[in-house]
Amino acid sequence: MGFRANPSHRSTCGCTSAVAELWGRVVALQAQFSEVVLEGSAAAADLPPRLLCTRRTRLDHAGLQVCVGDLVRLEGLDGRAGRAAVAAVAPRRNLLQRPAVANVNRVVVVASLAEPALDPLQLTRFLITAEASGAAVELVLGKVDLVEEGVLAVWCARLEGWGYRVWPLSTHRGRGVEALARQLAEGGGIGVVCGPSGVGKSSLLNALCPELALRVAAVSGRLRRGRHTTRHVELFPLQGGGLLADSPGFNRPELPDDPAALADAFPELRTRLEATGCRFRNCRHTGDPGCAMGTDWPRFPLYLACLEEVEVKAKLAPRRRRAGGPALSPPDRAD
Repeated sequence: MGFRANPSHRSTCGCTSAVAELWGRVVALQAQFSEVVLEGSAAAADLPPRLLCTRRTRLDHAGLQVCVGDLVRLEGLDGRAGRAAVAAVAPRRNLLQRPAVANVNRVVVVASLAEPALDPLQLTRFLITAEASGAAVELVLGKVDLVEEGVLAVWCARLEGWGYRVWPLSTHRGRGVEALARQLAEGGGIGVVCGPSGVGKSSLLNALCPELALRVAAVSGRLRRGRHTTRHVELFPLQGGGLLADSPGFNRPELPDDPAALADAFPELRTRLEATGCRFRNCRHTGDPGCAMGTDWPRFPLYLACLEEVEVKAKLAPRRRRAGGPALSPPDRAD
């Protein structure tokens, strides 16, 4: 998974129109078709709740992609058949690249304390990629009914020390579901659920949107890892407002390409930098004498591990480009 902010994204048709236009939100993709839900006054018209849309060939010729979450202008509406064509894409707030979701307002990172147990480094990688979106980040601890309250309290305190509000949740007992739903519905917009396979993302979606009846896979008894049950991306309406997207589970999200961008993805380090700054220009904050950040912050060892990987990638990238290979390896997918 990787995020790319794109505030300067242009309309894909390069034109504007002063006449009344039909706009909708792409909520799912099916092969060469987009499923679009109308927005504004058109949503109240006597039209199907979803339109199955092709896209104009000029979008393909321009090499511009239509993604889930895009706000699109439609042409050629056939209300009886529930068909239309995507003619243009509005400027994007940001773009989540793996999976491709546009205009994300919140990223919900889900981890579990048991089955599978929480891996701090793996969770840190997900949080880094979530922070890179510029969207608000919500951290959910799932399956809390499987651990003692004392263990939960220790983990909540630890993660709050990382700079996050923690949402303890048990979909089995209904604990925390309503509070999280209110948080996600506040302000509307698009939220994305992500996290390792098997931590309960599909169960969370079912709890937030009961009508979905998504299939929840059992955790593999041999590997204690979840089977990958989400195969595509789709936006689902929350009862209190807003949309929520599931994303395919994977266990090793990508880290930033630029080592200098890593520090900003750690809220606890970012807070220190904003408060005191560092007198060294281009400092890597690795505990060198004189660095104002020091080494006494909770995730310092995890930061070093991620920084080492990012720096190795940065050194290898030019060689791989010269050799014609990919600059970065894809994330490891769950079985």
